[in-house]
Formats: sequence, C-alpha cells, structure tokens
Amino acid sequence: MQSVVIHIANEESISCEVEELPSPADQSIRVFNPRRRDGLDLHYVLEDVTSLIVPLHRITFIQIMPSAATEDVIGFVRE
Repeated sequence: MQSVVIHIANEESISCEVEELPSPADQSIRVFNPRRRDGLDLHYVLEDVTSLIVPLHRITFIQIMPSAATEDVIGFVRE
C-alpha cells in the first residue's frame, strides 16, 4: 500500500492508501482508509466505509507520500 494525498476539485484534500497508482488509461482510483489530512472522518462518507472509488476527472492532483523505508535512508552528508 502506498500513502497518498488526493486533491479533489471543490473539496478539501484527503489522505488515504492505494494499492497502485492510476495509469493514464484508468477512469477511476480505488482508495482505502479515506480521511481528512488531520485524521478526522470525512463528512460525506459513512462511518463504516473503508474504501472509495473516486473518478479521476474529479481529482486535481495526487501527492505520493514517502514510505517508511525511504525515510530511513541516510543521504550524502558532508562532514
């Protein structure tokens, strides 16, 4: 699973996870554990919902968050 932030037109952005990023031929994207960026529930999603299918024409852009493995990598440091 990849953590992403999805910016939907005329809505606030949401944090969620995706199994794979959409390809240019896709019409929609399936997201898991949708929530606001501050971790609170989305007002337009019922409590028990764990995944959403969002049409790509509603999405402005998708931010791909760094994974935990990437954050552990130490870059070049000059001492």
